[in-house]
Amino acid sequence: MVSTEKIKPLSKDFLESIGFYWHTDSDETSYVADELVLVSNDEVEAYYEAANTLYDMFAEAGQYVIDNDLFHELNIPFNLVELIKNSWENDVHWHLYGRFDFAGGVDGKPIKLIEFNADTPTSLYETAIIQWAMLKANGMDEAKQFNTVFEALKENFKRLVVLEGDTEEFARYYEGWKILFSSIRGNIEDENTTRLLQSAANEAGFHTDFAYVDEVGFNGSEGIFKDDENFEYWFKLIPWENIAIEEGDLALLLDEMVQEQKAIILNPAYTLLFQSKAFMKILWDLFSQSSVVA
Repeated sequence: MVSTEKIKPLSKDFLESIGFYWHTDSDETSYVADELVLVSNDEVEAYYEAANTLYDMFAEAGQYVIDNDLFHELNIPFNLVELIKNSWENDVHWHLYGRFDFAGGVDGKPIKLIEFNADTPTSLYETAIIQWAMLKANGMDEAKQFNTVFEALKENFKRLVVLEGDTEEFARYYEGWKILFSSIRGNIEDENTTRLLQSAANEAGFHTDFAYVDEVGFNGSEGIFKDDENFEYWFKLIPWENIAIEEGDLALLLDEMVQEQKAIILNPAYTLLFQSKAFMKILWDLFSQSSVVA
């Protein structure tokens, strides 16, 4: 039996005071639960191990897809194939964050992979801010949760510079590179999630700015711009498949920028491989003996 504990729910006014406006579902019920799921240290460690193991599998399977030209089998838009290859082959295209969805893992049930939201995963704001706020508002020890996502984001931003090196050396290698963060105008959930990521990058030590997508300038041979300011990195909370299908010209421009090393796009184009539901078949073919996949 899964153990839960009832808590005092966060009010709408409080949620909105911390930037969380998507708190009510269409049927007027609260999106934020009024109970906690209790997990043991052993269960938490098992989730952690499963996620790390699976990411290694995804990386190996991604290489298999590229080596065997299986893009069509994954329904990858043709105008992103070269961009995916280019982002995969160069280590500077660091995968910033993603979200595994699991079944099981509590009450003695084995952990099973449902899917990997690797490109534009939602729930980041909920994990980094709301979970902490729920515990704090109920007088509980927020440090008790196994949740270091904001600190991990800061570390991953530093890895854009140090890569496999020591993140403590970030300041020594950082040369003033800037990150432009973008979301679609009019979507408060995407915007505030994007601004949360911007905050993590600021704390990591980057110079950052925000612009709605319609305010961003693109030049294939020169890079990403806001007004007349050039940015080495662009984070966009827009699915790669949407860019490929709805903004084909932009997909070509981004491919040119990556080839010419004029910009680094976050999350990288290769995360679209991991995001594909058909990728699960590749995992099954390669790792059918794994208890997490099978």
